[in-house]
Formats: sequence, structure tokens, C-alpha cells
Amino acid sequence: MGATPVPATEIGRFAREFEESGWDGLAIGEAHGLIPDPYAVLAVAAAATTTLKVGTAVAVPLRHPLLAAGAMATLHALSNGRAHFCLGRGDGAVKVLRQKPMRVDEFEAYLQRLQGYLRREPVEIDGVGSSMARLDDIDPSLALPQPHVDVAATGPRTLAVAARHADGVDFSVGADVERLRGSIGLAHAACRDAGRNPETLELGCFVQVAVADGNDADAREAIRGLVVTHARFSGFEAKPAADVHGAEHGQYRHAVEAMEEVYRAERGGVERRPGGAPGEIEFYPREAGADDLIEQFAIAGSAEYCAQRLHEIVDLGIKRIYIGTRAVGVDLAERNAARIGREVLPLLR
Repeated sequence: MGATPVPATEIGRFAREFEESGWDGLAIGEAHGLIPDPYAVLAVAAAATTTLKVGTAVAVPLRHPLLAAGAMATLHALSNGRAHFCLGRGDGAVKVLRQKPMRVDEFEAYLQRLQGYLRREPVEIDGVGSSMARLDDIDPSLALPQPHVDVAATGPRTLAVAARHADGVDFSVGADVERLRGSIGLAHAACRDAGRNPETLELGCFVQVAVADGNDADAREAIRGLVVTHARFSGFEAKPAADVHGAEHGQYRHAVEAMEEVYRAERGGVERRPGGAPGEIEFYPREAGADDLIEQFAIAGSAEYCAQRLHEIVDLGIKRIYIGTRAVGVDLAERNAARIGREVLPLLR
């Protein structure tokens, strides 16, 4: 998981290489105006592979829920049932439009409608009903079991929405085992409040990983932007969450503020790296966060160290880990992803 491979026109080749190097799946984000459309890119990736799962990490609620459900159902069929989706309230993708992330109550309504369309049920919006009930009759190849839709969550209110309406929840609180344990406790409590068996909510998380030998600056730089992105989610609120120290929250808030300018500027973040090839850009300003955030939020070190830390996360009951391998503008050759596939994933099998 990470920035869409560049160039996207070669996504078939990238997908085959990921599959051959041992990856279970390829997940890319939805950020209109910044990166290519995920459903189009993932459809090509699915056609080029046979076992690689494909999905969004993270889709955002900008499309009408009928359009989003149609895209998900189509990709699920094109991949022969290999699609899995993660949906969030929206962040960088909506900042381009000068909007804020969707309010939690609006997001809950959006998720309910999306799930209703995917179940081929009638959905009413503003007093008008519609459905995808005829889709499978017109094209029987789309008549597959409903794809799973998870929710990316950090705070308790979004976790509660996931417990009520999602197939799973994916935590964006970093690699710290205690923070993850706390998030799992909140998710299970939300399930009980909703009258749901906690065992039926699949648990996942986002973790940025760099296989770095010694002081390998390139590997750490590959994930720095992703770390900044995910650390920001812990800094959206003015006050720190119960499991976040005040000093750390200050860093997360700083990351929020530094990236706001990049997202909102028409040409923000596209300065070419010194000596860089096309596509190698300085999207994430240094002041948004550097090595200190990586140590707090990510996993960077030898293959053995990375595998050990990932094992600790799996032992918590996490079933799915979205491993972030690179951010926008760096490591276009996907070296970090290749090393994780060759050196880390075999230690987890």
C-alpha cells in the first residue's frame, strides 16, 4: 500500500512483480486531482494477475454512493472476487476541493447507502429511491458475493460507525502495539454497544515499513511521507486522544498544518527533487515531520526486525495489515516494496 505506482500506465507490470515477489494484495488510494483514479488502475492490475488481491486504501466519499458501489462491484467481478475496499471520511482528496473531511454522521449515512447498493437493496436519498437490483440480471458476471467494505478509523466515533455498518475496521494509529491494543478495545466495545459480536468485525491496520540496513536514508525517505499522512490523523482534533501524549499530539498537529498548505496550493508539492527523474518530487515538506515521526509511527530496520514487529501486531488479532511501502514522489522503482516482498514477508508465513 502506498502511492499509486508510477507510471500508472505500467500498472500491469508492477502488479505482476508484486504478485511474483510474494505480496498478497495491492491497495491504492483515492485522491482526485493528485493521483490516478484507483478503480481504473486496479482493474488493469487485476487483469494482469491471478491471485493478487486488489482494493482501495483509502477510498473517499466524494462519489455518489451509487457510483462508488458500481465501481466496487465492477472491480470485484473483473478480479474474480479478489477485491476488498477500505473507505474513509476523506482527507487530502477533499483538501484539493477546499473541503473538510465528511462529518461523522454524514459519513455513517454514506456508508449505509453504499452497503445498501452493494447488497442490491433499495436505497432512499432525499426521498428518491434507487438501487442496483437489475445489475446482475443485465450482466450475470457481476453476480458475486458482496465485496467487503472496511472503514479506516482513528477516533471512537468513526470506530462506532464501523461497528454498526462495516465489514471491518482498519486502524490508522501507527505501529505501537499498545495504541493498537487500545484501538481494538474501543472497536470491541463499540460492537457490544451496537449489539454485534466483536468477532464478526475484521480487524486491520495501516503500518509503514522500511527495510533499512544501518542508516539507510533512502528506505526511510521512501515512507516518510506516508508516516506524515497517517500521523496527521491523530492530530486532527485540537485535544489529544487518551492514548496520545501531549508532545506527540503537538507533532501530529504540526504535520496537519504543514500539509494543509501543500494540499490547498494549486501547484503545491511538485518541485522536482534535485537530479530527480520525472515524477520524483518533494511533495512532503521536511517541516511536516522526519525521522522522529518514523520512530514513533512506523517500522524501519533490518528484515528480521521488521518481521518481528509485524508478528507482534498479528498476535493482537489483526487479520490484515496494509503495509505502506512508499509515498508520493519517491522510490519510483519500488525498491522498498521489492525488499519487503523478498526479505520480510517470507518470515511471516
